[in-house]
Amino acid sequence: MKVTALVVAKSPVPGLAKTRLAATLGNAAAADIAAAALLDTLDAVSAADFDHRVVAITGDLDKASRRDELEAALASYTVVRQRGDGFAERLIHAHEDASGTPVFQIGMDTPQVTAELLDASAIHLTEPEQSVLGLAEDGGWWALGLPNAALAQSLRDVPMSTPTTGAATRTALEKLGARVRPLTVLRDVDHESDVQYVAAECASGSRFRAAAERYVPRLQ
Repeated sequence: MKVTALVVAKSPVPGLAKTRLAATLGNAAAADIAAAALLDTLDAVSAADFDHRVVAITGDLDKASRRDELEAALASYTVVRQRGDGFAERLIHAHEDASGTPVFQIGMDTPQVTAELLDASAIHLTEPEQSVLGLAEDGGWWALGLPNAALAQSLRDVPMSTPTTGAATRTALEKLGARVRPLTVLRDVDHESDVQYVAAECASGSRFRAAAERYVPRLQ
């Protein structure tokens, strides 16, 4: 499939990663859960039928939880540093850095994704000038697929991390003439209650599920 996968990630450094989780679970647990989520996401992306795979990362990977595992998983990816002021600008630049074929972007907060779901979602980008948007239950989005990097400019004035981010993103894309196809709605991981819900959707052997069972015992 002639589509580039773009994983936008933050190094899971204790004290800096998943601060809302850390407020209830502690810095080390939150970072370990974030690392597990990123590793499961990378596994799914690696198993999917993408033509090229890019990770745009921010933060110090040397200080990350599960550093050795992450370095091994990233060895098969083109890794670029995020650049720009603010999250929206970093996303725009990430699409520019990954461009060449249509780009399917995913974050690291939906470790329940599978290669099959990614393939079924990204295949629409092989249609002429088709975009895709996967909304999250909290009003954000977990996936964004664009036929060209120029459309990423639509994100510049979209308020990020709000209950209306998903709807605002779609509106902004359509104002630039994009045809937007909706994808499956998923729940992403921001709070402790999300950990239990998302872990239940993960395969029994996933790193995220194992981490959830370790730090959030109510899952068991």
